[in-house]
Amino acid sequence: MPTALITGITGQDGSYLAELLLEKGYRVVGLVRRSSSGTPERLRHLLGRIELAPGDLLDLPSLITTLEATRPDEVYNLAAQSFVPASWQQPLLTQDVTAMGVTRLLEAIRLVNRKIRFFQASSSEMFGDARQTPQNESTPFCPRHPYGISKLFAHWMTLNYRHKYDIFAVSGISYNHESPRRGTEFVSRKITRTAAKIKLGLASELRLGSLDSRRDWGFAGDFVRGMWLMLNRSQAEDFVLATGVLHSVQDVVEAAFSRVGLEWREYVRQDEQFSRAPEVNELRGDATRARERLAWEPRVDFKSMIEMMVDADLEDLARPQILKIS
Repeated sequence: MPTALITGITGQDGSYLAELLLEKGYRVVGLVRRSSSGTPERLRHLLGRIELAPGDLLDLPSLITTLEATRPDEVYNLAAQSFVPASWQQPLLTQDVTAMGVTRLLEAIRLVNRKIRFFQASSSEMFGDARQTPQNESTPFCPRHPYGISKLFAHWMTLNYRHKYDIFAVSGISYNHESPRRGTEFVSRKITRTAAKIKLGLASELRLGSLDSRRDWGFAGDFVRGMWLMLNRSQAEDFVLATGVLHSVQDVVEAAFSRVGLEWREYVRQDEQFSRAPEVNELRGDATRARERLAWEPRVDFKSMIEMMVDADLEDLARPQILKIS
């Protein structure tokens, strides 16, 4: 039974990856800070099937101790301060966790066991002000905010540890991916959650920034499958994971409100305070390499994904105990 250690297991991707690995017969261990209390909602259905081990990306000795105690065959680093607006508000924390945290984890692997296979969750935000569309593994990087810069630092450190120490270390450059487990601070979930609230009479309007912003949106469950495929091949190589199709924020709105049978124009208000600046160029990924070398491609289309999210929000909000506090 192979052992996988997942940082960021309490997040959207971490919970989907844990499910996938359990289905494949892995022993799954999640890295959690000692200060964490209780069981996160995303992991409740996995209680008794996964293990949680203390450790902190800000503390190298704790990472070394965890690797020695759990003896993983694979490490998936999904932990990060990943909300772009927050990276402007907390640039130093973003750098320490998202950039230096990866260096500490790679250093721990170097010191404990260089045979551990390592996956780094890189981001399309590293392309930022991209000079070409779509972007692939050869496209020059040009990040536009502290989050993208931190991710790029981690990406390059992963590549250099691979070359310098012969560690099987790879990066998956993932484009936007969503699910019912997406945090409500992200625009996709804000839209589906509010559409569900309006349908149930718990809200009266949805305020958004630009409706024209376009992104390459896919389903998180598809993306974690790509992560696993990257670590389970003979050659260490970086890959872009993307759908290759752009959708606007308005497309998300239309799909979400259509699902609940409402005319979105009656409820959506544009508000400049929610506009994101500086805005990056259109980020659309070219996942040709992943299709050809990993046999990977998205299975859940955009409309189905948004409808899945709305349905989950409706079910969640309709529970009596939720209605009392929402």
